[in-house]
Amino acid sequence: MLGLMQQQNLLISDMIEFAEKHHGDTEIISRRVEGDIHRSNWAKIGARSRQVANALDGWHVPAGARVATLAWNGYRHLELYFGVSGSGRVLHTLNPRLHPEQVVWIVNHAEDSVLCFDMTFLPIVKNIHSHCPTVKHWVAMCDADKLPADSGIPELVSYEAWMSSQSNSYAWPELDENTASCMCYTSGTTGNPKAAVYSHRSTLLHAYACALPDVMCLSARDSVLPVVPMFHVNAWGIPYSAAMVGCKLVFPGPALDGKSVYELLETEKVTLAAGVPTVWQMLLGHLKAGSLRFNYLKRTVIGGSACPPAMIQAFNDEYGVEVLHAWGMTELSPLGTLCTLKNKHLELAPDEQMKIRLKQGRAIFGIDFKIVDDQGAEQPNDGKAYGDLLVKGPWVIREYFKQEGPSPLVDGWFPTGDVATVDPEGFMQITDRSKDVIKSGGEWISSIDVENIAMAHPDVAMAACIGMPHPKWDERPVVVVVKKPGCTLSSDDLLKFYDGKIAKWQAPDDVVFVDAIPLGATGKMLKTRLREQLAGYRLPSL
Repeated sequence: MLGLMQQQNLLISDMIEFAEKHHGDTEIISRRVEGDIHRSNWAKIGARSRQVANALDGWHVPAGARVATLAWNGYRHLELYFGVSGSGRVLHTLNPRLHPEQVVWIVNHAEDSVLCFDMTFLPIVKNIHSHCPTVKHWVAMCDADKLPADSGIPELVSYEAWMSSQSNSYAWPELDENTASCMCYTSGTTGNPKAAVYSHRSTLLHAYACALPDVMCLSARDSVLPVVPMFHVNAWGIPYSAAMVGCKLVFPGPALDGKSVYELLETEKVTLAAGVPTVWQMLLGHLKAGSLRFNYLKRTVIGGSACPPAMIQAFNDEYGVEVLHAWGMTELSPLGTLCTLKNKHLELAPDEQMKIRLKQGRAIFGIDFKIVDDQGAEQPNDGKAYGDLLVKGPWVIREYFKQEGPSPLVDGWFPTGDVATVDPEGFMQITDRSKDVIKSGGEWISSIDVENIAMAHPDVAMAACIGMPHPKWDERPVVVVVKKPGCTLSSDDLLKFYDGKIAKWQAPDDVVFVDAIPLGATGKMLKTRLREQLAGYRLPSL
């Protein structure tokens, strides 16, 4: 017997229609590349999204064609999110922090037909233009009078000239909900990047999950600042969840420094912000230097890499902001877990609560995970056993775009490449990337644990732990540190700082001070490049 309910496909166009109809006057705020603050709302975003769809029709861009963006977080990028996918094309967000050669490879691999870019990235476009034969249309996301005359791109048009002359009347097509909606490439730190292709269905289900009370707890009463870029896994799905609940969106554009972010948080009364630890580090530095406080911010989602305990404590204890520690991947759309306390944890002492908050959190409905050993045997959820983390769910990929070779799945599960533990309450904690875990004398040492202790030292600005070869122990940990300006921290001082905080055999053998730690296109530390830089290094005991 089948249910007797209406059958309706889950489509991205439904979200923008809902936001426009029920929350049309809710503001969308953007700091533009030009430096000014632009004010829009969901009604205008909906109307302009339909103009984008009409403009793509006018160019006869076929259904399923890829429309690429090289853009910051802003209202025009948001219009493309809905106008491209809603009309049956595939939104392809490009990461401008990648090397131009990688951008060229990705554009050609995706076979992009249109490329829309913020003027900040004109130098990149000039560099790649002649190497991207599939791109037939180049769109500068600016007003008509800001279009450069000497771009060297004959087919270049202004975004406003291209779409604003179009009608804002458009009938969104009735698509199969499994139709591709957008695609994102992995950062490709090793080998060529790989693309995850999301569907309308997976995107909507992910948006529902993000908004749940035990996840980001989004509502129409929120003002949300996604500092995480819209070119990085669709800003963790926040633009879609925001449309679904009709909340206010505040976009920072290219200004991600502490001062600029703080100004937006205060002037736009932001209640939720989301970003990677490196951005929040700049914000906390600005707060401390100016003896500032938050008047409206209530919670922040921190992901992309493990959040140092010192950062969680600073937000919670000094500024009264709840940190929601999150974990995910491009292949997961990206959200997999988020750390919120259960009712039983509210009675715990603050230090006991902190032990839980440091974990990446519980699975949200739709995601299932398990940890397995090298033979694939499932490990117990006792908080002690560790294993390779596998996941599955309706917004987890089954294969990559133009998959070469067999599916990445193992018996229906996607291997994440992370090593983790899971406690009896279901809280998962990443102990390392499988490629970064340090194997010493038959035991595994978590590089994340070593880094977190270093980051708790008041003189440390950034720290990375890597394993260095050792003839007896296979590998030993070395912590690479960037000191805060004006500090005179010594190796001995930092090594003594580990006493009592970690088992002696897990503590680093040495400290290497550097001016900067290389970061990847998504703000993560590039340990592969760090190892290359330290290729001639020898442990002090050797």
